[in-house]
Amino acid sequence: MKKVFIALLLLSMTTSVLTSCKEVEKKAAEATEATENALEEADDTMKEAGEDAMDKVKEAGDEMKDAGEKAMDSIKAAGEGAMDKAKEMGEETMDKAKEMGEDTMNKAKEMGNDAMDKAGDKMKEGADKMVKEVKEKTGTN
Repeated sequence: MKKVFIALLLLSMTTSVLTSCKEVEKKAAEATEATENALEEADDTMKEAGEDAMDKVKEAGDEMKDAGEKAMDSIKAAGEGAMDKAKEMGEETMDKAKEMGEDTMNKAKEMGNDAMDKAGDKMKEGADKMVKEVKEKTGTN
């Protein structure tokens, strides 16, 4: 997020310096559009990652429910000794489902962070390019 803020600040400062030059103004508009597109892509990627994470959690929940039902059938059929074993299996299933959910959420966070980093990098590249062009056109290095 810090990269995005810095890139936006740089973009804003560059744009205010270039208001008198139509060509540079056009380039700034293009860079702004590219920035918006990159942010939209990042947003879409984060939404998809979140949806994927929710699907994985639902799947894990369904699997856990199925395992729980099977465990209950075993308890009824085998009696008291089987009940202890079924409880143990249920706890293991819950732990595995929890681990799967945590792994899925971590992946979603990583994907979101990667998307934001890529968007920030694209914005910085655009801003750096604009600064270079301004320096070339104004003769300042």
